[in-house]
Formats: sequence, C-alpha cells, structure tokens
Amino acid sequence: MDTGTELLVLHTLRCIGYAELSRVARVAGLGEDDTESVLIDLAVDGLVIREFGGWGLTGKGRAEDARRISEELDAAGARGAVTLAYERFLVLNPELLDLCSAWQMRGSEVNDHSDPDYDERVLRRVEDLNERADDVLTVLPRFTRYRVRLNSALDEVRDGRIEHL
Repeated sequence: MDTGTELLVLHTLRCIGYAELSRVARVAGLGEDDTESVLIDLAVDGLVIREFGGWGLTGKGRAEDARRISEELDAAGARGAVTLAYERFLVLNPELLDLCSAWQMRGSEVNDHSDPDYDERVLRRVEDLNERADDVLTVLPRFTRYRVRLNSALDEVRDGRIEHL
C-alpha cells in the first residue's frame, strides 16, 4: 500500500470527520474503489472504523495522522513553509466562509440568485480570494487538490450550477 495514499485518506478523515465512502473519496481526490481499499487496510490497523455506513478515525488513528503529518513536514523540509501557509490560511478562511455565506444569503434572506449583479460581485471576490490563496495551496503537493476543488466549484457555478458554491 502506498503510504502517501494512506496518509491522504487518513488525513482526509481527520479534516472532514465521520463520512460516507463517496465523500471521503471525493475530498481525497481518489476513486471509490481505491479509497475503500485504503480504508479497509487502515481499519485492519485499528486507525479507522466503519459504523452506520460511514468511516471515522479512532483515537489511535488521530494520533497516527498527527505522527505521519509531522514526519511528512520534516521529510519535505516544509514545516516553516506550512506554518506560514497556515497563518495565511487563518486570514483567508474566514473570508471564504463569509463569501460562501454571501452567496447563500443576502442579509437574513436566502439568496434566490435573482440579482445577477450581486452574484457576479460575490463570484469576483471568490475568484480574487482563489488567486490570493496560491501560496497557501502550493506548499505541499497534496494541497493542490484544494485548488482543484475550488476551481471546480467556480467552474460549476459559472456553468449555471449555483449549488456548487
């Protein structure tokens, strides 16, 4: 088993919490068959558990994820760069959350997307944030999937599928 893929799946569960196979695979950027195979191997090692149709980390899995992430940072010599990227993320993340809220709500009302000028202003701000996030999303190769997911969501919205943002 590719330990990089194991770490990716393990850390995906650490980030998203308890989830169904399809969501774990989508967030990890892997196929469902590959993801399920990794999850089964991780379960055999006592790192994840499957309950009620979903997968989650065990206490041992959380500790192992932290250990492997630390090793990854040291092996890549990226601890300082990731720390700086995380500090930038802490600035960008609330802005992204606010923009997602602005996309979904207008004040206290649900955004019915009947005002294309309003929606366009929000989308331009999301695209601007996407560009400013570049140094955060390029620190480690596995971070590039976040860029792919954000670009995909923007493409979907630009193609009229507004529920993707």
